[in-house]
Amino acid sequence: MRKQSVLFAASEVYPFAKTGGLADVGYSLPKALSDAFDVTVVMPLYHTVDRQRFGIEGPTDFFDVMLGIERRTVSVYESRFEGRAYLFVYEPQLCDRDYLYGPPGEGYDDNAQRFGLFSYAVSELARRLQSDIVHLNDWQTALTALIIAEDDTLKASTVYTIHNLAYQGEFPKSALSALGVDKRHFTLEGIEFYDRINLMKAGIGYADAVTTVSPTYAEEILTHRFGCGLEGYLQHHRAKVTGIANGIDTEHFAPQSDSSLFRLYKTPRGKHANKKHYLAEAGLCDAELPLFIFIGRFTWQKGIDLLLEALPQMAALPCNIAVLGEGEPQYAPRFEKAAEAHPNIHLFFGYDEALAHRMYAAADFLLMPSLFEPCGLNQLIAAHYGAVPVVHRVGGLADTVAPVAYAPEAQSPCGIAFDAATPEALLGAFEAALGLFNDAKAWSRVATHNMKADVSWGQSASAYAALYRKISGSALK
Repeated sequence: MRKQSVLFAASEVYPFAKTGGLADVGYSLPKALSDAFDVTVVMPLYHTVDRQRFGIEGPTDFFDVMLGIERRTVSVYESRFEGRAYLFVYEPQLCDRDYLYGPPGEGYDDNAQRFGLFSYAVSELARRLQSDIVHLNDWQTALTALIIAEDDTLKASTVYTIHNLAYQGEFPKSALSALGVDKRHFTLEGIEFYDRINLMKAGIGYADAVTTVSPTYAEEILTHRFGCGLEGYLQHHRAKVTGIANGIDTEHFAPQSDSSLFRLYKTPRGKHANKKHYLAEAGLCDAELPLFIFIGRFTWQKGIDLLLEALPQMAALPCNIAVLGEGEPQYAPRFEKAAEAHPNIHLFFGYDEALAHRMYAAADFLLMPSLFEPCGLNQLIAAHYGAVPVVHRVGGLADTVAPVAYAPEAQSPCGIAFDAATPEALLGAFEAALGLFNDAKAWSRVATHNMKADVSWGQSASAYAALYRKISGSALK
């Protein structure tokens, strides 16, 4: 029997281009689905993508798309990286930029046109590939759902995944004509949002199925607290909204074979050599103290304000703390001030994939105080490397981190969670982590359980496969 064909479209895919967790999902979910479906991944060919390293060839095809009244020529490139099919769309306005979306903390003024163009290119590729399913991700590809729904010659069914509702792709309504979208779609039922264009609404309103990246987040976004202004629109479409938790690629994140590590290991006891090596690398002392790490974007969503307010009191306790990240510029000086006062804090501004792996392998605990978290991958990676997550009990963190008392019976990793979004609650969870670490047998029990817990894409990929089959042939047209 012929496998159904899936075109998986994302604005970033690891290892070609990455700013966040979407890139990891763009790599690992298609890989997990490849046994059951014929999956092709498509993304923009940004000028920062290393064509030689990844064996990207072409152009192998050209076609024109209409962006409003402008005809644009799109070039298509191909790669069989790690045995899987990748397509890359190139057009100068879309791809020839220093950043994927804009400098830190801001977006390019023409992002509507850039990713509108990408969406038209995705729909044309779906036609040429005769795709059965087109899987769209976040606002950058959302317009594709409207394009396909409006084109009777395109028969593909569409799935739209919300990775983070806070970033919706809002633009002035003047961009409507530049995108070539009929004015009849500029309504509350369509893509209008407070007299502006909202591209995420195109994905929610016109796709055949909508997913979020955890079951709890799927419920949270129906509420005023987490709905980011779209809770009413999502409630209207709730019948087609499903929450499916992310997993991680346990071949890529694998402490027993990770080439980034100082020493490979299969049990928490093997972490100690990596911890000593990392502490020396970071200029931190005393491997007998617990090591807490934070890896992520410096933005309010990630609970950076909570972390910074609690950090001096945390660092006054017997521990080491290491931070890896970048983002909104107001946060770096505050971290630097804390580190100047506390030599047991180490900072690395920027992002380094290999360094992140070494930190996971060294860490005893991961700090993840997100104010909201659609799913999160860091807690899954840290657990798989034998660390214990300390998390705010929201979204996917609530779904994927069970209380430490549940180890080893829990199916998911175990950690320490706090409920109130306050520095005091975070500090209380931090102190509970110190208590766990001081009970060596208890910490080892939790860490051992975490390394054995199933954090792969197995169950989630099966849920996506069932969804694909459900909507096949049931497009809104």
